[in-house]
Amino acid sequence: MTTAYQQLDQWIDAHFDEQVSFLQALVRVPTDTPPGNNAPHAERTAELLAAMGLTAEKHAVPDAEVKAAGLETITNLIVRRRYGDGGRTIALNAHGDVVPPGEGWTHAPYGGEIVDGRIYGRATAVSKCDITTFTHAIRAVESLGAPLQGGVELHVTYDEEYGGEVGPDWLLKKGLTKPDLMIAAGFSYQVVVAHNGCLQLEVTVHGDMAHAAIPDSGTDALQGAVHILNALYALNADYLKVTSSVEGITHPYLNVGQIIGGTNTNVIPGKVVLKVDRRMIPEEDPTEVEAALRRTIAEAAASFNPPRGGRAISVDVKRILLARALKPLPGNQPLVSAIQKHGQELFGETIPAVGTPLYTDVRLYGEHGIPGVIYGAGPHTVRESNAKRADENLVLEDLRRATKVVARTLLDLLKTD
Repeated sequence: MTTAYQQLDQWIDAHFDEQVSFLQALVRVPTDTPPGNNAPHAERTAELLAAMGLTAEKHAVPDAEVKAAGLETITNLIVRRRYGDGGRTIALNAHGDVVPPGEGWTHAPYGGEIVDGRIYGRATAVSKCDITTFTHAIRAVESLGAPLQGGVELHVTYDEEYGGEVGPDWLLKKGLTKPDLMIAAGFSYQVVVAHNGCLQLEVTVHGDMAHAAIPDSGTDALQGAVHILNALYALNADYLKVTSSVEGITHPYLNVGQIIGGTNTNVIPGKVVLKVDRRMIPEEDPTEVEAALRRTIAEAAASFNPPRGGRAISVDVKRILLARALKPLPGNQPLVSAIQKHGQELFGETIPAVGTPLYTDVRLYGEHGIPGVIYGAGPHTVRESNAKRADENLVLEDLRRATKVVARTLLDLLKTD
């Protein structure tokens, strides 16, 4: 006798070519963030969902809020499927925004090209793939025609790269959703229950612009910035001594991801801007971390001695992002147990519950008291997928099996006793 799980698997197999075509269509509409003009992708996604019989509510974020977040346009989507009285509502969240492709690609970044069982393109692994994982898992469960209780919501949001404040956070604060549990886009060989936090600061170093032929008439902001950079990078040696108790998370670290400054080659730089990214382990207090960083920057600025008797530098520090760490919330165990059980059966290996050094939108659901985990289609590690690098790709068999895991998990949590 065919079991319900086998019926789910068979439906997903029968519709897998359609799922891959769905992913290709999503990849072929760019959502580079920056600049963050993401409403067109939401419109296309809603069209594709409608063709499958899934109506998406379109929640356009007001222009002023989008611009304040540093983006251009955002429309978040919610698909609601209600099955029966009682039971839990489970949200499935995947983000459609991505970083720009950059250089070095050997496959078209928006082509969705399939070679040797892999699909290539920006967001094939993070996380347009899981828009399809979650969509087809929902469709598979509904194909059974079985009595269910509770409901499912598909959330397609467009602000993960900039922190989620006009993505999931906006939906939650507006009261547009309040699920009981949630699964967010992830990879197939582990279920993530915790992740790092992230603090980003914009540090503006002011010197005194001058003609390069008369260097002693100004103060080089770039030299001052280098002095501050050395003090910031020196902190990484200390961070190695701060370890997390969460499996999969090691220690804090700091990166300067962008440096902007100067006017022209023949001008002493009068201003330099540094953008600092500080990853925080779950045990750290973000307030203390930010205060310590600001002290390091202030002390370095005060200790900088301008050459040739120039004026002292001054520094402005502005917080541009605070993403708190995800900590496991009581109530997430049904998700963890179901994913581990079905993942082991379908992937043939143990699916550990671990933390990750990344930060994600799941923390926003956690801050609203909604237990969640991270699970979806992808390899063992981010590096294997080339996420945020050239030739990002996804093994299609991982997509197929992860969809089955999510469908089985939904059935476990929604079926009537």
